[in-house]
Amino acid sequence: MNKLITISLMLPVLAMAQTPEQQPSAISTFMPILLMFVVMYIFFILPKQKEGKKTEQMRSSLKKGDKVLTVAGIIGVIAHVDERSVSIKTGETKIDFEKAAVVKLLEPASDSSH
Repeated sequence: MNKLITISLMLPVLAMAQTPEQQPSAISTFMPILLMFVVMYIFFILPKQKEGKKTEQMRSSLKKGDKVLTVAGIIGVIAHVDERSVSIKTGETKIDFEKAAVVKLLEPASDSSH
């Protein structure tokens, strides 16, 4: 009787040992990780690239008389534009900045100021 119980308990274990386990495919293993990278690219990297291109286009189109905001929070009017730098007039003071310091174009120059 004791042997019968032992054999009946061993049957499910033997049955599992005889069936080969199926390994998940490499594609199904890496699919969630790949999907996560695609979603991150779409929601984080693409908008940042678009914003960077738009900002660079704004900086390249700066001209004398434009009212701008700098990284330091200074609001002023562009007095001189160079290839890499701008001179911004705030009140009676002129301050030289790199173009990269200009964050936002507040008011474009009017045609009468040229």
